Amino acid sequence: MDKRYFLQASAVIVGTALLSRYINWGSKEMTTSKSGFEVTKPEQEWRTILTPEQFNVLRKHGTERPHTSPLDKEYDQGTYYCAACQQPLFTSDTKFNSGTGWPSFFNPIEGAIAITEDKSLFMTRTEVHCSRCGGHLGHVFDDGPAPTGKRYCMNGVSLKFTPA
Repeated sequence: MDKRYFLQASAVIVGTALLSRYINWGSKEMTTSKSGFEVTKPEQEWRTILTPEQFNVLRKHGTERPHTSPLDKEYDQGTYYCAACQQPLFTSDTKFNSGTGWPSFFNPIEGAIAITEDKSLFMTRTEVHCSRCGGHLGHVFDDGPAPTGKRYCMNGVSLKFTPA
């Protein structure tokens, strides 16, 4: 082993150790694994109910690519439901165009969501989950419109829209 390789490897190890609290290693189960939700299913059952992309977002805390969901530009009157358990989450009168590429809302239906702290991607964010099944929906930020000032930035694949 030469000196350059040793120094590079040492830098990686020290850097990883210092930054490890900000890295989501994936082994830590998050909200979806907790019991106490009204709707719980084994992972294999979720896989049969959801598409692979829905499963990745709702059950594995993934994120869909921006500007890929048709729900981002959906502005008809209706209700947005959890794609995993069909719980009503948002109404169309709280939806707005945030310009982020994901469906955004300024207020959820009361009691429909739960939140947790997300420390992945070298930052701390507020993660939004369905309060009924624990499915990951997206994140909430403090840069939304009045009256709440909140932007619930949701993955379109985690939602189903039903027109009024």
